[in-house]
Amino acid sequence: MVEIPFVKDHDFAYGAVEQVTTGLRRITARNPSAFTFHGTGTYILGEGEVAVIDPGPSDQAHIQALLDSVANEQVTHIIVTHCHRDHSPAAEPLKAATGAPTYAYGPHGGTASNPTENLEEGVDRDFAPDVYVSDGEQITGNGWTLECVHTPGHTSNHMCFAWTEGNALFSGDHVMGWSTTVIVPPDGSMTDYLSSLDKLLMRNEDCFWPTHGSPIKDPIPYLTALIEHRLQRIETIRTLLKPKDLRITDMVPQMYPDLQPELHGAAGLSTLASIQHLERLGEVQPIAGSGSDTYFRFMK
Repeated sequence: MVEIPFVKDHDFAYGAVEQVTTGLRRITARNPSAFTFHGTGTYILGEGEVAVIDPGPSDQAHIQALLDSVANEQVTHIIVTHCHRDHSPAAEPLKAATGAPTYAYGPHGGTASNPTENLEEGVDRDFAPDVYVSDGEQITGNGWTLECVHTPGHTSNHMCFAWTEGNALFSGDHVMGWSTTVIVPPDGSMTDYLSSLDKLLMRNEDCFWPTHGSPIKDPIPYLTALIEHRLQRIETIRTLLKPKDLRITDMVPQMYPDLQPELHGAAGLSTLASIQHLERLGEVQPIAGSGSDTYFRFMK
């Protein structure tokens, strides 16, 4: 398996306003987990008149710390990469306190039965943006410009934002330095995710700022490793299915022998996303059973 150059070191302090680079500050929510790393990093872009990117969870201490940090400034934009519960719920109280509109690709695109409901990060179904933004559109503020880069895969509504003046990209959960990204069907799509990674390979930002963890300061090799990793996982599925029909629960322990048990469910969902990618290619079909007991067969 290709070695991904993960960035595990993360210098931060909960609830503190940190100047992470010129024109950019971050406040980290105290919501650490197997899905959020040390917690949600909410960014404050600009000075005086600012944008808040991924306001974070419904946590009063975090919301208050965020409001305190901009008490002498005007929040003009609230930017949301996607509406999981560790990213978007704080948008509503922040909007109520500041009057700033919310910007995002759209509300969550999944159905009520989406299995991500059962994951710790979950779905914020109450969120819908005031301003719907599309791929290639620009959002401008006082001294900063963001280009909207639609990157479906983790969720269908996932949007990255390229910061023109900083030559950087706010990558949300699409690309994170500490971990690979969970892909949860039916709203999440491995086919879309791989295409979105390829899309970022064509760009030239010097740095990615994920919502969780440290910045990625050499994005192109990192993106290349992520793509190779996913393609190797897909090839492993081919190898496992060629001799016999298997369920996802049969494959996960072989594919992720060192994974923490609490993450087996998430790994199973990403495996399902890879299998669905192979189904689209005509290489794999479900042949018996249903749900977690579905057996899959390699067809080529």
